Amino acid sequence: MHRRLPPLNALKAFEAAGRHGSFTRAAEELRVTHGAVSRHVQTLEAWLGLPLFERHNRRVVLTEAGRTYLPEIGAALDRIALATARQKERGRADVLHVNALATFTLRWLIPRLSVFQRAHPAVEIRLTTSNVPLAQIIEPFDVAIRGGPDTRPGFVGRAFLTERRIPVCSPRLLQHGPLSKPTDLTGHTLLHAATLPDVWPQWLQAAGVPNLAPRASVTLEHFYLTLQAALDGLGIAMGPDRLIADDVSAGRLMIPFADPALPARSYHTYVSEADADRAAVRAFCDWLSTTS
Repeated sequence: MHRRLPPLNALKAFEAAGRHGSFTRAAEELRVTHGAVSRHVQTLEAWLGLPLFERHNRRVVLTEAGRTYLPEIGAALDRIALATARQKERGRADVLHVNALATFTLRWLIPRLSVFQRAHPAVEIRLTTSNVPLAQIIEPFDVAIRGGPDTRPGFVGRAFLTERRIPVCSPRLLQHGPLSKPTDLTGHTLLHAATLPDVWPQWLQAAGVPNLAPRASVTLEHFYLTLQAALDGLGIAMGPDRLIADDVSAGRLMIPFADPALPARSYHTYVSEADADRAAVRAFCDWLSTTS
């Protein structure tokens, strides 16, 4: 069957520009010039016979036609990338590309991953970490692990791990002052994550002490750094209960207040519809669902 398809570079430029809402950022991602992205988009618009963007000085906005077209093209490019990656891996071990959140990877996945490898020695895991939202993941992946539920055209999600956030600290902190009630936090240091600045204020509000002033506050760049700082006795962090369970069981961390606990998004696996029945993908997702 003869397929009338627009140029691939034009589709790539449109998809990147539509996802970013910017020709400049699309050019940076594709490693071409702003002018090249603009020309490719114009080529696609001429090919379709309708505008895909409204141009506004330094920004672009998708037209109604562009908004309809974007998710279809994004899903098609994802399928092409995945199919290409699979062909490149033919004849090798069954390689599974997993893209997961950094804190989840360090605190939960890596300590358990050897169990999956022993059960599935023919599957080679290639693990990368990223904290960008699901819809913004650029590199090809077989399984993405993100909070959810979320949506991305052409992908299916599956919940496997619930989470709540509660204060956690090293037992050594009790040497410097009690921690039997929320007001005792006035004598301690609170550890904040720059990526989640509202977690402590939300917990203090829920605990009935919204205006509490701690002895000190320390802000670290990422969530996993606050957990490491808590382990080292620097202060009290807001910990995801499932990601600190091993440290609590081993006595490295303690939970001074069981309540209140803040609800958080569940962890989900996201796989392409085309890959959902692939044996390695199914085995990995099934293993996550049965692992605690």
